[in-house]
Amino acid sequence: MLSMASTYDQVYQSLKWDIPEYFNMAVAVCDRHADATPNKTALIFEDENANITTYDFVTVKRLSNKLANFFMARKLIQGDRVAIVLSQSIEAGVSHLAAWKAGLISIPMFTLFGEDALQFRLSNSGAKVVITDHENLWKIEALKSKCPQLQHIIVTDLDTEGSGLFDFWKMLDVASDQFTPVKTLAEDPALIIYTSGTTGNPKGALHAHRTLLGHLPGVEFPHEFFPKTNDLMWTPADWAWIGGLMNVLMASWYHGVPVLARRAKKYDPEQALDLMARHRVRNTFMPPTALNLMRKVENIQNRFDIHLRTITCAGEPMGAELLHWGRDVLGVSLNEYYGQTECNLVVANCAQLMDIKPGSMGRAVPGHIVEIIDENGEILKPGSEGDFAVLAPDPVMLLKYWNNDIATAEKFRGQWLLMGDRGIKDDEGYFWFKGRADDVITSAGYRIGPGEIEDCLTKHPAVALAAAIGVPDPVRTESIKAVILLRHGHNGGPQLEKEIRDFVSHRLSPHERPRIIEFVDQLPMTATGKIKRKELREQAMQRQTNR
Repeated sequence: MLSMASTYDQVYQSLKWDIPEYFNMAVAVCDRHADATPNKTALIFEDENANITTYDFVTVKRLSNKLANFFMARKLIQGDRVAIVLSQSIEAGVSHLAAWKAGLISIPMFTLFGEDALQFRLSNSGAKVVITDHENLWKIEALKSKCPQLQHIIVTDLDTEGSGLFDFWKMLDVASDQFTPVKTLAEDPALIIYTSGTTGNPKGALHAHRTLLGHLPGVEFPHEFFPKTNDLMWTPADWAWIGGLMNVLMASWYHGVPVLARRAKKYDPEQALDLMARHRVRNTFMPPTALNLMRKVENIQNRFDIHLRTITCAGEPMGAELLHWGRDVLGVSLNEYYGQTECNLVVANCAQLMDIKPGSMGRAVPGHIVEIIDENGEILKPGSEGDFAVLAPDPVMLLKYWNNDIATAEKFRGQWLLMGDRGIKDDEGYFWFKGRADDVITSAGYRIGPGEIEDCLTKHPAVALAAAIGVPDPVRTESIKAVILLRHGHNGGPQLEKEIRDFVSHRLSPHERPRIIEFVDQLPMTATGKIKRKELREQAMQRQTNR
């Protein structure tokens, strides 16, 4: 855990990594709590009908032991892969733990993936087992013949027996709850999480058991010296992503903090507020998009009895407006943090310890060396724009990309792991995001990040969400185009377009002002709440081609 101190520098300098030779994530997040405090709550699950089931660590240990025994009975060997196509649930958590106990590699997969996305991941990983529910079973069965390595399908709510199908709960009923976890090295593989990627097929980031230890400072820091008495964690983010699985579930369990599990099929900000109020949630991670949608809810303070202690957000720049809203309406500072699937939680804010600069993602999380470097791998001076990079070795870093040595090599520049983003570091050590390396707009000789433009646009009272992209321009190389989703009650048209242009003309530099504005009914989003700028660029180019 982080050592409490009065300054950032003291906290940063006090943390020294102590990674043991042998380490198993399942033992660390579950078994040690079950043995020490048997009745301690691990998970509070609320289903779609608001029925609540509570699980303690002893129960989670026994269930994961039973599933680990099944894996061993099916002759799976250390390093085999288990795909988990489940949303937030006890079955999802147990499945990861069981895989790690048996020395297997778990692969979280999003339930909204289509057949193509699932097929690529299953084939690329060579998964031998899939654990899913009845709602998603049809997709797995449809592609089973295309994944010859897939041997077993386990269904959590199986209503009819089928060839090659196992009923999750019936299977556990007959399995022993005694299991001795494999003695894994801290460097042994435990987890593959596929990146969404902007070009080419997704890449599987292979992580070792030690990645959990690497995550901990990045959770404790923005959650203001987490854990504290009565902390309870929830996120609307799916556990199929590293933000939900590692930042929330596993980091909380490591500290013995209970987690609330409920993920609606569609995010509803009023339902989220009601859920957090009813369960007295103290800690949450939310993408900025989810928070921006929550800003539309009226009279939050009088309608919802919120008990939040910390809110963290990541995925896209937060912006000053969202920061001020969080303080005024929710009563807490939104601590933005930064990381990626391959190297997570390396920069963050901690309002308890340091000033938050609106628009900054924070400072290096204790334990990580983060810098802005140039094309030669040299550290740039404060204020100079370059590539975000993290010094290797680092316990939170991926081991490699699964079956992709070329991409692994390209991820590094000397000893620096490249985060794929552009930014600057100021003279106080705060980092400022300028844009994805492939989202940077090049216009009239300027390299322009979309974040600042989007932050400015969303300050207009009619704008709910906005994306800034570069579109081909024969004179400027690229022109800046703003794609805007309006708030309810506003209609796009020439008058509103003029108002928005006038609004940004006083807030953005001339070279940053959008030359093209388009109003849309929806913006393409990733499953983790990020705007797909690449898709918007492709749509714009296609329209130009068709003219």
